[in-house]
Amino acid sequence: MTSEHRDDYQELVDEISELLGAPATLENRDFELIAFGAYDSEGDLDPSALDPVRTRSILTRRSTAAVRAWFEGFGITRATGPVRIPRTPEAGVHRGRVCLPVRHRGVVLGYVWLLDYDPGPSPQQLDAAMRVTARIGALLADEAQHGADLTRELRAVLTAERDWQREMAVAELRTALGDRADGPHTVVCVAPWPSAGPDDAPSVRTVPGATALCTLPWGAGGSGGAGGAGGASHAPEAVGGGLSLALLLRLRSTDAPAPATSAASRLLERAGDGGPPRAAGIAAPRAGLADLGRAWEEASASARAALAEPRLGPVAQWASIGPFRLLTALPPAAARDPAVSPLLSPAQTELARTAEVYLDRAGQAGRAAAELGIHRQTLYYRLSRIEQLTGLDLDDGEDRLLLHMALKAHRLRRPPRSPGEGRR
Repeated sequence: MTSEHRDDYQELVDEISELLGAPATLENRDFELIAFGAYDSEGDLDPSALDPVRTRSILTRRSTAAVRAWFEGFGITRATGPVRIPRTPEAGVHRGRVCLPVRHRGVVLGYVWLLDYDPGPSPQQLDAAMRVTARIGALLADEAQHGADLTRELRAVLTAERDWQREMAVAELRTALGDRADGPHTVVCVAPWPSAGPDDAPSVRTVPGATALCTLPWGAGGSGGAGGAGGASHAPEAVGGGLSLALLLRLRSTDAPAPATSAASRLLERAGDGGPPRAAGIAAPRAGLADLGRAWEEASASARAALAEPRLGPVAQWASIGPFRLLTALPPAAARDPAVSPLLSPAQTELARTAEVYLDRAGQAGRAAAELGIHRQTLYYRLSRIEQLTGLDLDDGEDRLLLHMALKAHRLRRPPRSPGEGRR
């Protein structure tokens, strides 16, 4: 749902709520919440009147696949008028529903729902409400038209290898977007993206605020990054050849990035819990499309950082990833240092963690020992072993900087860890 229609949807849902004398909700055809009315009627706003299905829909802004299949079993995808659905407590539906299909030119684009009540809305009220759903359908159809598939155009911008190629691709994308191209945007990267093919991505219509999206190679050694830079071109070897999802998201302003966090979280949920750990990165907001290549670098770098350091994720913004802003820009080989290499062997995992915690705590032995759960003398012994292995002097600022950055860079080369394996 684009920001320019959000208020329109809300006004129309409120209008239906007033017509029917009950709070209504609007969902798209994927059962994702768009707007809900807060009709001031005693009892209807009583939390005890809400069943688990309705509560989850409002709180999480979507329904489960099982709930969707259950409701679709009543023929709502084919209906042209109101459909009454009986209460079924065993399915979590403690109150009956009235579903008003939202259609445009014969195609169902969404649903308006209200809890059924006795005696319920009259046929005249329902007819009036259906006329409002026709206006909602026109808005959804207009949004779908403006949110036409711009996969090719976005992918061309983000994979351009030369400046002139990227400039031409940006011009083509700008033409396709029209007036929307000049507003504030950000870019979101979700990786690794579970997909059977490069065009297997969600529709822009199912991601609120989405302008365009596409899948790109992830960890394919140079492909998938704008101008050959950024996260995709220097992705960790452990990721291997997979896919990432790139999303161009329109914002209300460059000072309000919250919709990007919401969209990233929704995409991570859609990607599912199976498979390897996943993370999302968000670029710094920008006005217009001129710097889109750099925005993709920031988004993919932020996703890499969140995969390397679970405490940063699962959704990481470019401004929040600290030293990884520099480290993700380095080719993998550049971040390897021969002095630190002995510390990075599997046999020295405990010493490497000790060194990183000690340096993260600015060399404060008491704080480091407490976090590691060891005695301070044990910490001092480990630090001396670290100096012996590396030949570095932990009292020297430059040696400490080298060790700290090498340890952080090593995270980017390791297989992604699950959130439960985080250090903090």
